[in-house]
Amino acid sequence: MKIISISLLMMGCLMGFSLGIDIVQGFDVSQALYNAVSPFRVMEVTELFVLFFLLFLFFVESVYLFIKKRNQSK
Repeated sequence: MKIISISLLMMGCLMGFSLGIDIVQGFDVSQALYNAVSPFRVMEVTELFVLFFLLFLFFVESVYLFIKKRNQSK
């Protein structure tokens, strides 16, 4: 679970940093949010499938390791 929480924390910090830079440059919040998600809007179906598949594998492995570790401690 530490891996997932660290990854989500890093993603949040990087997105916040990106939004902060856009706001400092003079964009309003809605335009800054659009700039943050625009790389995902131009992805093709195959690229989206690979992205979600890799994210799925990451979360499944993390949950499996968490359950395995919890069962070993009992």
